[in-house]
Amino acid sequence: MFVELRPVVEEDLELFRRFAVEPGLIGLDWGGFRDAQAPVRRFAEDGFLGEEDSRLIVRADDETAGLVSWRSGSFDGKTKYWEIGIALLPEYRGRGIGWRAQAMLTGYLFHHTPVQRIQAATHPENIAEQKSLEKAGFQLEGVIRACEFRAGEYRDGYLYSKLRNDPGPVVGNGSVTATIDGTTVDPSAH
Repeated sequence: MFVELRPVVEEDLELFRRFAVEPGLIGLDWGGFRDAQAPVRRFAEDGFLGEEDSRLIVRADDETAGLVSWRSGSFDGKTKYWEIGIALLPEYRGRGIGWRAQAMLTGYLFHHTPVQRIQAATHPENIAEQKSLEKAGFQLEGVIRACEFRAGEYRDGYLYSKLRNDPGPVVGNGSVTATIDGTTVDPSAH
């Protein structure tokens, strides 16, 4: 399976609209209906490639499978890190696309930005995402207690991270070398 990441184009805005208005499509992260026109405004502003947060489209065998995102954070107000996320359409889950896309995004961010740390959070019940992050080279750091309000109650989350010098992902039988914006990125070489 060939997986690639590319910038958002206007034709992708329908995918963003669907994630905003179709309950359950985004999985456990459904937080209620959102403004379906917000993606149009954001695309017009910066094409979803901002200084503090961005998104890329995940393609699998020339089909749109979902999106990856990243946003900046800082624990001390001066040392920046990225927090990444992924949302795949249901028919693309469980096929090895997620870990490859997250490994590609991590390699891309380490290649193009000076951050030392990239992190990702997931739900304790999302075993597939936990395995995906571990396969992409992330390590579980711990439980974040009562970190989100979802489905009527506060719930815990799991925090994963990858540091610039951590070993790359276990490649297995598929390549995770990515071509993004004309640059070939190997997530195991940072």
